[in-house]
Order: sequence, then structure tokens, then C-alpha cells
Amino acid sequence: MGVRAIFLVGFMACGKSCVGKRLAQWLDWDFVDLDAHIEAREQQTIAEIFRLRGEFDFRVAETSALRELTESLQRDALQRNIVVALGGGTFAQSTNRELLQSWPSVFLDAPVDELWERTQENAAKRPLRKDRAEFSNLHQSRLPFYRQATVTIVTSGKDPACLCAEIERTLHSWGIDAKRNRAEKIGTGMSEAEKANAADSSQSSASHFGTGEKQ
Repeated sequence: MGVRAIFLVGFMACGKSCVGKRLAQWLDWDFVDLDAHIEAREQQTIAEIFRLRGEFDFRVAETSALRELTESLQRDALQRNIVVALGGGTFAQSTNRELLQSWPSVFLDAPVDELWERTQENAAKRPLRKDRAEFSNLHQSRLPFYRQATVTIVTSGKDPACLCAEIERTLHSWGIDAKRNRAEKIGTGMSEAEKANAADSSQSSASHFGTGEKQ
């Protein structure tokens, strides 16, 4: 199956960036954080865009960045496969969901109480994290959209390695053999010593992700 990108969706602090980076490393794909991509394009932080320009302008910039990304995937057959961590509100916008119809999406589902606790440490960087009641209401309003993702994975009580293993099993159900793709890369343009080291690394990673143990 010719899937070249996976999009991680979910509420703020559900682990999209953390899991996305780990998953990209495991699959030997590239990783893109959409919020970071927007900041680079706009030359402003997300908090600054919200404060100086408002949420409407941010959503326009978000959709523009997402469209650019999906069009590049469709246009450039040589581009490496990517794992993309979307912003918390990206998938709640109908235009963005339409842009992602051709690509598999994974909803990382976590309890709202857990999400609230996780966001306390860097609350200033999250312009839509206000009081507890508003936080819960926003989460509740976005759930119906998150649940339109291709698959839902519950994250509570699982570390990133365990979640990556679960996503990999989902990839297999979509007809993508991530380990086979990784093995194919091992034999390309490498010395015999490099091939041996890469194979050992691949076997070690497979064992670790299979058990879900922490590093």
C-alpha cells in the first residue's frame, strides 16, 4: 500500500509530538511538527500569532501550511515518508479534514484530567489553555472531530514505545510492513560493517518496541 504519511491528531498534550518523533525514528521516516512548521513560515511563535493576530489568522496560516505539506506529498514522489504531528485544533477544522482525506490519521486519546495536568508546566505556550472548565469544554467540543480519524489509540498508562508498537500493528492492518521497509533501507548504499551494525540496531529496536519497555 502506497501510504507515504501518517498524521497524528488529538488534544493538546496528548503526546503527538513525543510519539511522532519516536514513531518516525522507528519507521525511518521524517518527522514534521505542524505547529513548528507554522512558526517557521510565519516567523512568530504560536502564542504570538494568537496574541497579535488572533485565532482566525492562525487558522488561516495553519490550513495554508497543511495544504502546502499535503500538496508536496502528492507532487514529489521522491520525498521521504513522514509522520506529522498536527496541532490540537487542526483536525477540528473541516477544511483541514478534507485535505487529509487521502492520508491515514491516528487519534491519540487521553483522559481530559490527564491532559490538564500535563499542560500545567508550559501553560503560557498554549493560548487556548484557560481555566479548567473551558479546557474541558474545548476538549469535549473537539472529540467528535478527533473520532473521525482513521483509528483511535488510547494512550493512558502507555509509554511512547508501547504506543509506537500499537501504531505499527495498525500499519500492518493497512498493508504497510514497516519492518520490511526498514530492512530494505539497511541494504542500500552501506558497507558490510554498516549493514551489520544497522541490522543489530533494527533487531534491538524490534525487541524493545515489542515489549513496550522504557529506555
